[in-house]
Amino acid sequence: MDRDYHVHSTYSDGRFLFQMVRAAAEAGLAGVGIADHCNVSDREEIAEQKHLLGFNLDETYERRREAIQRLREESEIEIYDGVEMDYHPEEEDAIRAFLDEADFQYTIGSVHYLDGVNVHVEPYFAEQTERDRQAAVDRYFDYLVALIDSELFDVAAHVDLVERNPALRDLATEADYRRVAEAFADSRTIPELNAGRALDEYGEFHPSPAFLDVLAEYGIPITVGSDAHQPEEIGERHPHIERYLDARGLEAVELSL
Repeated sequence: MDRDYHVHSTYSDGRFLFQMVRAAAEAGLAGVGIADHCNVSDREEIAEQKHLLGFNLDETYERRREAIQRLREESEIEIYDGVEMDYHPEEEDAIRAFLDEADFQYTIGSVHYLDGVNVHVEPYFAEQTERDRQAAVDRYFDYLVALIDSELFDVAAHVDLVERNPALRDLATEADYRRVAEAFADSRTIPELNAGRALDEYGEFHPSPAFLDVLAEYGIPITVGSDAHQPEEIGERHPHIERYLDARGLEAVELSL
């Protein structure tokens, strides 16, 4: 797979655009998609986190698009204008309105928040009872299925993100995987093979091997994203992605852009 559709820049929490594009070219890729985080929620707790993190692509996407176009004029590889949107079922109308206005080349949807808290925040979930943690994981997959059913997105990112949090790890079931696979089977949205934490503390790709087995059983195609936030991560992760695809006999698909 010689394209990476999930790379971040300083327009969210990555590095400079030219550094990410240069790193993709040096890694031998034919194309790189800049998919910065974006959130259009008006919930108070999310708005506050957005303010603290400085994720303002909903206000800066036109400026980023101009920067991407300038880079295209001198780049030897394709550069795609994408987005990674935070999804919540109650915000579908706001998301749809923004995506219609912004007209990105492709869209990635992600479930990052449960109860207004980022899924990665271990202390919050570690303090909960096992029953509440299980309920949180169930809710995560409820949201993921709703994301897929919404048909808002071309790609669903890191579809078992809860596995990155030790407090929520291993609570997903085969039944969860199967209902997600069934949703993908009826949708234009496809999952990605995400390498975001495959080389560090989590040590696995998303989807997990068991989840990937279920998706394969249903004949669900996948695409590829390094989820790189630093330039060096692109070159580090893609050889591992290629070996993983080969080992599992998978061929990732290219998006129609």
